[in-house]
Amino acid sequence: MRKLLAPCLLAVMLACAAHLAHAQTPSPIQEWQYSGGIALENLFAPKIPKWQVILGVGASTEPAYSGASQYRAAGGPVINIRYRNRYFFSTGQGLGVNFFQGRKYRVSLAVGFDLGREMSWHYGTLHGLGDIPRAPFFKLSGTYVISKRLPILLRADIRKIAGGAAGLVGDLEVYSPLPGSSHKLVMFAGPSVTLADRTHLQTVYGINSYQARRSGYPDYLAHGGLEAAGLGFSATRFVTPHLMVNANLAVSWLLGSAARSPIVERKTQGSFSMSAAYRF
Repeated sequence: MRKLLAPCLLAVMLACAAHLAHAQTPSPIQEWQYSGGIALENLFAPKIPKWQVILGVGASTEPAYSGASQYRAAGGPVINIRYRNRYFFSTGQGLGVNFFQGRKYRVSLAVGFDLGREMSWHYGTLHGLGDIPRAPFFKLSGTYVISKRLPILLRADIRKIAGGAAGLVGDLEVYSPLPGSSHKLVMFAGPSVTLADRTHLQTVYGINSYQARRSGYPDYLAHGGLEAAGLGFSATRFVTPHLMVNANLAVSWLLGSAARSPIVERKTQGSFSMSAAYRF
């Protein structure tokens, strides 16, 4: 496994970069799928280029909003640019910096964009609730690799959404390269748990008295705690040393007061994305 991973880890950063930005949280896509095997670079590939650039196109499908039974498709560019293994700009991870790192760990700070929620995405269910505006978020994340012999990655992050969906959202995740990975095919999989504070869950799943009068739903008060649990799978196939195709599958299950919200039509949510990109 170690010998197979080393030559291709520099390109595994493709991960789920087909996403233009974070959709309404929680997306079924796991947070670790946006960064894939990047945290393994220092351990397996010590000679990292000064510049790393990956460009391409991708498409994805996921629920119209968190808890919807209806799905919608989206597409856009794949952009992943890294400088000196420290600064990065990615359609999946946002704009950020690895400000504290070693061979087995990495701590990053990034700014990204939450797409909010529009009533038009599923008017039959969301009418009267109003839109949740788009808003920037700030994310602090850390990843730790157990060892070369046991390349299991432990990851945690916390995001502060500045407006829009508001509040704090965090994830605890474990993922690893899968047996069967090779020089031409790299696969990762792992579970995660998402937690959020009362402000965020009330904004996304709650219904206040004004919304209740306009929508016909009863008042609903959400509380902080568990929001979802999920499982993700990512596979990258190298057609040539520079051209690659990536696929991501993910499923999540809404929990706690999020799952009990009147607007939740389906507690189990899924997502699928594909992208093709070129590494320069």
